[in-house]
Amino acid sequence: MESLPLTVLDTCKKALGTAASVAGYVMLARGMARGMARDILPPELRAALGRAAAFVRAPLGASDKERHALVIRRDFDSGYSENELFDAARKYLTTKISPRTTPCLGLGLFPVEPDRSSSSWSTLLCLEYDGSTSDHFDGVDVVWKYVRAGRGEDGTTGEYFKLSFDAKDADTVSERYVPFVMSTAEQLRMRARALKISKNDGASWQHGINYHHPATFATLAMDPSLKQAVMDDLDRFLKRKEYYLRIGKPWKRGYLLYGPPGTGKSSLVAAMANYLRFNLYDLDLSVVPDNSALQMLLINMRNKSILVIEDIDCCFDAKKSREEEGSRNMPEPAADPDNTPRRQRPQRKQNTVTLSGLLNFIDGLWSTSGEERIIIFTTNYKERLDQALLRPGRMDMHVEMGYCRWEAFRTLARNYHLVDDHPLFPEIQQLLKAVDVTPAEVSEMLLRKEDAGQALQVLKQFLEGKKTNAKKEAPEMKNEEADKAM
Repeated sequence: MESLPLTVLDTCKKALGTAASVAGYVMLARGMARGMARDILPPELRAALGRAAAFVRAPLGASDKERHALVIRRDFDSGYSENELFDAARKYLTTKISPRTTPCLGLGLFPVEPDRSSSSWSTLLCLEYDGSTSDHFDGVDVVWKYVRAGRGEDGTTGEYFKLSFDAKDADTVSERYVPFVMSTAEQLRMRARALKISKNDGASWQHGINYHHPATFATLAMDPSLKQAVMDDLDRFLKRKEYYLRIGKPWKRGYLLYGPPGTGKSSLVAAMANYLRFNLYDLDLSVVPDNSALQMLLINMRNKSILVIEDIDCCFDAKKSREEEGSRNMPEPAADPDNTPRRQRPQRKQNTVTLSGLLNFIDGLWSTSGEERIIIFTTNYKERLDQALLRPGRMDMHVEMGYCRWEAFRTLARNYHLVDDHPLFPEIQQLLKAVDVTPAEVSEMLLRKEDAGQALQVLKQFLEGKKTNAKKEAPEMKNEEADKAM
């Protein structure tokens, strides 16, 4: 056998010598105190030994972290077919899984609400049995696993989610993460549910019907800065439950929408409902018999809802004036065949709802009958409102719905004809500065033609006509004012 080259033998000898030195250091470290080992072993060697030990322990299942777990169970064989936390966890996990990152997922069909038709069902991704996914919450890493339990005596199968985490994070998971999962699932449910609108019939709410108004903040023709201010105010309201509790105020928010007819007040109400996913209650005060009935109506509203009272200026003083005027002009009723005057017969109970009764719900003793509610009053004539309604703390935000200006027009042009620019835009922009036109009027003009250019031409001609009429009316108004002065 040929002898190895001298260089190879030298290299082997050096390697064996190094290995022997390392082994000696290891044996020495085992027999000496930890402090002495730190003094003797070089830092580089101690770090290398630590990594090597961790590498050896890993396949054997050793770990320096204790793992705990929470089980969220739904046991059909035990009779517990309902578990709100289980359903919340399943809904929450749909936001944490994706076909791009999870090899195998289930696809389920779930109803938006239990009593909905099949057209209101939605498809959701879900973990398959034995599937898992991870999540990160406030510095804590958790792992979710979906497990099929043993088969019960009746042949049905239970199931559960296993939520595992480091033992040191147990308090964070149970006290903060689980409530966060529930809250997120509730928000998802609210976003997916079909909205309802209810109207009162006297002192009771009629069964709500589905509400499908398409208005959103993206399609709303109003000043962009004002629109954003409303959205920010709604977002802030939703997040401040603890704040309202701390300052001792009911968790509600009031909005007064005012402006000429056709400026989009009803559309803004619909956009707010769609944004919050809150049900609507349309209150007609003219058919409410008295304050007690009004209180019962307001108590029977659900939380997370919007109460709307339109044309609030007509509900009290103006309505009373109309009734008084009508009674003065009404002829004396004729007698019946039995000679009994009709006014002496039992009359239907008059409406006795008062402004103070309504205000008592807004910020009085009855204001705490519900929470997370929005109250909206609309009016065409803000100046006619009783000052008691305008007092700070009653209507928290006053929103003026004005005439259609340039930015609002651009939103309508984009909505109706998908155009962001056109040769007629500069002329229309100048005309909108010169005339007062409502978004409803602009929308009507844009609807008259399917072609964008033709529709904009129709609008241009309409605005020019309004400008001409305004110039003609100006001298006449001056003459009328002069005649009055004389």
